[in-house]
Amino acid sequence: MNWIANTPEPPYYAVIFTSTRVPDDGKAYDAAAQRMVELAAQQPGFLGIESVRSGREGITVSYWRSEADIARWRDHAEHRIARERGRSEWYAEFRLRVVKVEREYRYER
Repeated sequence: MNWIANTPEPPYYAVIFTSTRVPDDGKAYDAAAQRMVELAAQQPGFLGIESVRSGREGITVSYWRSEADIARWRDHAEHRIARERGRSEWYAEFRLRVVKVEREYRYER
């Protein structure tokens, strides 16, 4: 998987998840995060993901064909459990933003 998601021509949607984790060894979180990426990639309408973490801070952007696809992912049973664990175990704070991508500019060398 490339670092930069190969998205189609707009319009499409992006879910921006910005977080600060609580101090811990990160092993359970890392395993759950990897599972969520694998599971999201199998969902209808999933277009790609970009994620970066530095210490306790992180930003993940996932791309989706429609708001309905985002809602189905939100309601997925395993994803719901991971979200609950995030609130109870892993995150000190987070923000989730859903945006419609209307334009995209690309550059490749």
